[in-house]
Amino acid sequence: MAGRISMGARREVVSAVTERYRSAKRAEKGEILDALCTTTGWHRKHAVRALRQHETVGPSEVEAPRERRRRYGATIKDALTALWEASDRVCGKRLKVMIPTLLPALEQHGRLQLGQADRGRILAISAATIDRLLVDVKVAASGGRRRRAGFYSAIRREVPIRTFNDWNSPPPGFCEVDMVAHGGTSVAGSFIQTLTMVDIATGWTECLPLVTRDGSLVVEAIKHAQSLFPWLLRGVDFDNDSAFMNDVVVPWCREQKLEVTRSRAYKKNDQAFVEQKNGAVVRRLMGYGRFDGVETAHVMGRLYAAARLYVNFFQPSFKLKEKRREGAKVIKRYYPPSTPYERTLAHPKVTTAVKKRLRDQYRSLDPIALLAEIRSAQEELGNRVDRRAGQARGPQRASDRSQFCQNARQDGEGRRDSCHTPAIPSAL
Repeated sequence: MAGRISMGARREVVSAVTERYRSAKRAEKGEILDALCTTTGWHRKHAVRALRQHETVGPSEVEAPRERRRRYGATIKDALTALWEASDRVCGKRLKVMIPTLLPALEQHGRLQLGQADRGRILAISAATIDRLLVDVKVAASGGRRRRAGFYSAIRREVPIRTFNDWNSPPPGFCEVDMVAHGGTSVAGSFIQTLTMVDIATGWTECLPLVTRDGSLVVEAIKHAQSLFPWLLRGVDFDNDSAFMNDVVVPWCREQKLEVTRSRAYKKNDQAFVEQKNGAVVRRLMGYGRFDGVETAHVMGRLYAAARLYVNFFQPSFKLKEKRREGAKVIKRYYPPSTPYERTLAHPKVTTAVKKRLRDQYRSLDPIALLAEIRSAQEELGNRVDRRAGQARGPQRASDRSQFCQNARQDGEGRRDSCHTPAIPSAL
C-alpha cells in the first residue's frame, strides 16, 4: 500500500499532520511519526525533515523549505573577533575552551560589553560555529590568502611508507630520491637544489640541478634522469618534502606506472642509500656554499655530467651485506667495494644488451679527462659561490677561486661517513 501512494497524496498527508506534530508532546510526536512512516513508506529521519522543514501548503503547490532563523548576528561575530584577537588567534577548538576565562577578563577591563542574552550565546557557541563565523576574518588577517588546509597532508597520506628494511633486494630501476639545498647558511630567497637519484640494487647515481624547488621542475628532472639511467625506472621513494608530495609529482609518477613510496618523517635512515650519496657525491663536489641563477645551474649541470661517469664507472663504494645486534653493539658486514658499473654487470636481472652498451661506454671513457672536466667546472663555480648566504657577492680573488675545489672536498670529508664512496683525488 505504501509503495503505491502518490507524491501528491504524501504531500496531503504531511499537510494534515504538520500542525498537530508541531504542537504535540514528545510521546505523541513519536506516534505521529510511526503512522506517517507506515502510510508514506518513508524512513523515519526523512519524515522528521518533511515535518520540520516545510510549511503546510496546498496539495497543488510546491513545498517551500522553511528558512532557518539566524541565531548569531553581527554582535556575536564582533565579540568573537575580539576574543580571537585577544587569544592570539588560536583555532576554534582552543578558543572555545578559553572563552569562559577570557570573556570575564575582557569585561572586567572594559574591553568588551555584552548583554545577558549575547553573553549566554557566546558561552554556548560551538568550536565549529566559531570557525565558521571567523572564516572571512581569518582570510582578511592573512592578507587575503586562503590556506588550503591539509592539502599536501592528504596527498602524503595516500603514499605508502617504505623503510630501509623494506627493500628486500629489488631489481634495478627502484630509486631513492632526495634534494640537496645549496643555500649556504640561509634558506631565505631562491637558490639551486640538486635532485639526487640513487638506484638501490646497483648504487647508480644521477644528480641534476634545479633552479628552485618546484614540482614541475622535479618532474622534468625525473624525465631527464630516465634517459640517463641504463634501465627503465620502476619506482621512486621520496621523503616527505612538499616539493615531492604534491598534486604534480605524485600523479605524474603514477601515470608513468612508477611505484611511489615515501620515508617516515624525521627518519633519515629510511633513505640511507641516497643520504649517503648526498654527502659522498653532492657535498664533496659542491661544498656548502650558496648558488643561485640559471647560468650557475648550467655550470652545475656540466659538472654533474662529468661526475656521473666518473662516480658510476670508476669510484667503488661499500654496500651493506648484513646488520645484526649483539647486546648493545650493532655489527655491520659489507660487500667488497665495487663500482655501480661492476654491480650492474654482475646483476642477473640486467639484460645482455644493457651490459654490452655499458662495456662499450666504459672502454671509451678517460678518467683523467673526466677529472679535468670536473675541476674546470668547479673552478668556474668558484667564481659564483657565496659562502655568506644572503649577502651580495663581490669580486673574488684568484686565490679564493682556486681553493674552491679544496674547500668543497674538505667540507665533504668533514661530514662523510667512513664507508662512503672514496674521495675524488685532487691531482693525479
